[in-house]
Amino acid sequence: MGEAPAAIQPAPRTITLPVNTLVQVTPANEITSKEMKEGTKREFLVVNDVEYQGVVVIPRGSPVEAQVTWRTGKGIVGKSAKFELSFDWVRVHQANYKLRGMHRQEGRGNTAGALLGAAVITGKSATMVPGQIVNVFTAEPIMTTKYQ
Repeated sequence: MGEAPAAIQPAPRTITLPVNTLVQVTPANEITSKEMKEGTKREFLVVNDVEYQGVVVIPRGSPVEAQVTWRTGKGIVGKSAKFELSFDWVRVHQANYKLRGMHRQEGRGNTAGALLGAAVITGKSATMVPGQIVNVFTAEPIMTTKYQ
């Protein structure tokens, strides 16, 4: 009897997601200015699959790390709290790839109450919640291999 024909192996194809590709992210948990200081790290998640040439390069749900780079607390006379985040990396298949992007979140002030003479009126804490979308961008190419 003859031997079975050798199985044809699919040819691998390397896909490279370019720098400056848009990645939409959302907080993994509520983030509030009450529980942070500069340097605090916060986890975000990728909202949608990021595809290139028909291949998913960054899967939905991939973790993203952001760092608090600036923060003010809420103050008297209606001043609201604010914070700014810088996005550091996204993890894809156990490797971290650099991102670039910043987001500033501001609480709502209460200047109307303060103007009415209530000296103890304070503004609101700045808060981000899961589902709130932030746009960030890849800062380096991300390669993946597709087997056809």
